[in-house]
Amino acid sequence: MKLTSALLATLVLSLSAANAVADTSVLFIGNSFTYGHGSAVRFYRADTVTDLNIQGIGGVPALFKSFTDQAGLDYDVYLETQPGSGLDFHLENKLGVIGRRPWDKVVMHGFSTLNRTEPGDSELLVSTTAQMTEFLQGVNPQVEVFLTATWSRADMTYLPDRPWSGKPIGQMARDVRAGYDRAAAGASGVKSVNAVGEAWTRAMDSGLADPNPYDGIELDKIDLWTFDHYHASIWGYYLEALVVFGNLTGLDPRSLGDNECSGFELGMTVPQVKGLQQAAFDQLASEDRVTPAPLVLPRRVAPQPCVM
Repeated sequence: MKLTSALLATLVLSLSAANAVADTSVLFIGNSFTYGHGSAVRFYRADTVTDLNIQGIGGVPALFKSFTDQAGLDYDVYLETQPGSGLDFHLENKLGVIGRRPWDKVVMHGFSTLNRTEPGDSELLVSTTAQMTEFLQGVNPQVEVFLTATWSRADMTYLPDRPWSGKPIGQMARDVRAGYDRAAAGASGVKSVNAVGEAWTRAMDSGLADPNPYDGIELDKIDLWTFDHYHASIWGYYLEALVVFGNLTGLDPRSLGDNECSGFELGMTVPQVKGLQQAAFDQLASEDRVTPAPLVLPRRVAPQPCVM
């Protein structure tokens, strides 16, 4: 009788573990633009995601996980990041980690200037995207790969003798997007590009964000960059995560609501959250990536605790 009870208990535990497996696995491959350097996002909700490098990172993947949880989606989120790296680093050093399981979706990007030694040149990104996508397909032929086109760097635009010096702040984002479009076209497994940089430009054009941190931040505007005018602030990474969320799920970022949990926890105001969601939606809608949905407030409304 005791043996039978023990066997039944083991079976129940086994079934519970099986049921605990998420419907969709997502892996983020990137650098400091993914793990949130220079902001509170870096270690935000690190316990909700799995850092394959065991560095305690939450970052943009944790924001994405928060959004999917609030939307009622069952996503298991992982990340593999290395500062200052492009996809070439991950190909040379991390395939043993990346190839441990078949991923359903992979979000990845290269160095912020497309090529560290030759800014603006997308050849390395194109070749490494194709190689990484081929490797991922070898583990799971049905994997969906999403490339993240990152933002214009203020330090590369407003400081003298830089690759984008004297050009409009949105130009670098457009050039980076063009490079990622080339990379997507050269790799059959790439589903689409996360237009993060262009969403940043929309946030600046709308008056939500200040376009030039070097001359001070205008009253009631946010700074999408952090202290180095290179990496993102909490608002910049939040916008990145919103674009990725919308592009991977097809859901309107505005449906998360003005009182979205992570924005509240990071100290954002309701107008800031609403404005960032709108910028993400506008960019995604311009590319037919999302269907407009009515605004739906989350179950937990500030100032109640955000416990998910």
